[in-house]
Amino acid sequence: MDSDKIISELNFKAVRSSGSGGQNVNKVSSKVVLNFDLNASQALSDEEKLLLQQNISARLTSENILILNCDEDRSQLKNKEIVTKRFLEIIKKGLYVPKVRKATKVPKAVIKKRIKDKKNLSDLKQSRRKPNID
Repeated sequence: MDSDKIISELNFKAVRSSGSGGQNVNKVSSKVVLNFDLNASQALSDEEKLLLQQNISARLTSENILILNCDEDRSQLKNKEIVTKRFLEIIKKGLYVPKVRKATKVPKAVIKKRIKDKKNLSDLKQSRRKPNID
């Protein structure tokens, strides 16, 4: 994954932020909306696109577009940096493939120890019983 190439494919849009903040909210467009079209991306291979469609399907629209918002800061530039970092983290997590677990055999020493412990516990319980007087 080439992050610089992917970042060049992002579409940013600045809109007015909601909530309290006085006249600054009414005048300044500090909220940043990021759009990334997964299907039109040239930076990702077909396998990576399929992997992302499966792993981050809950975040994608029906047209496979990822939309992220950020209005945490009063600065548009900082909001753009925050949303870009968040986007890259989502993509990295979406492309992560966990290692396949190799099934291993139970060692013979472990089996012998378990049987030995069972035998010891059985002998202990046997010795607690009342003697059989027949």
